[in-house]
Amino acid sequence: MTSFASIAVLGGGAWGTALANAASRAGRDVVMWEIDTAQADSLKRDRVNTRYLPDVPLHDRVTPTSDIADIASADAVLIAVPAQYMRETLAVAGAYLKPGAPAISCAKGIERGTLAFMSQILKEMLPRNPAAALSGPSFAAEVARGLPAAVTIAAQDEWLAADIGRALASPGLRLYHSDDVLGVEIGGAAKNVLAIGAGIAAGRNLGQSAGAAFIARGFAELRRFGAALGARPETLMGLSGLGDLVLTATSPQSRNFSYGMAIGRGEAPNDKLAEGAFTAEALAELGEKNGVDMPIASAVRDVLERTISVGEAVETLLARPLTAEE
Repeated sequence: MTSFASIAVLGGGAWGTALANAASRAGRDVVMWEIDTAQADSLKRDRVNTRYLPDVPLHDRVTPTSDIADIASADAVLIAVPAQYMRETLAVAGAYLKPGAPAISCAKGIERGTLAFMSQILKEMLPRNPAAALSGPSFAAEVARGLPAAVTIAAQDEWLAADIGRALASPGLRLYHSDDVLGVEIGGAAKNVLAIGAGIAAGRNLGQSAGAAFIARGFAELRRFGAALGARPETLMGLSGLGDLVLTATSPQSRNFSYGMAIGRGEAPNDKLAEGAFTAEALAELGEKNGVDMPIASAVRDVLERTISVGEAVETLLARPLTAEE
């Protein structure tokens, strides 16, 4: 069993800060790398992330840095950058990671163009480091404060996932382990797109009944998609699938839900960190390539690409043929 005494976190945004505090709370020494030198200097000076989590101080064992070489001694690395920046981040960090140190994706998305999940990018870019994925229902502000949360950590070797889970666990954070890496990633990526759709429905004032139906039918799409790609049903029913969808598709605290609400109200969303806005195209394309019926994900993509209006998307979904529930 590995102790993982030293943890590196790549990314000084809200989620990176939350994970750094969580790892510190679990008794680990943490180096948090932020590419923006000014932001890293602010974190070092103020001991608070004034840009993203201004009310949550950094734990004493968290050391912010803009020098990527500072991650070299870490026993494991948590990668908390947006999914579309995963590849270029690993291109910078890969040369400094200790061989054999697990690389854990904490991003929830699918790379546009390649249609690759984050673990697939990790295996390609970091062949010397075991790939893992962390996902589940968790808001950064709550995890950063130590409020109770439960997530899933997955690795091809389940014993490794269990070791990482024990190393990061604390009274406020419970980690369940799995070897279904792709299943965990599918839930995290798909729920962001579906949450945008749920937000659109809420912003359109379609009512709570419509919201509940949207989540249920969205989960049916997620389940079909996961089955086509080989994910296990119990993974999709768990924290990283259904659990994360329920959280993300019901709360304005969710970037993706809020992004959709703005669209539903006829506003131009200005949040550039809503992962679902970047993943929608890739998710719909993957669904089409695998012959999966995904009307909600496809409608969200079409609305985001402005090929149809919100009203047309609602009409199209309501006009679908009546079928047995699956």
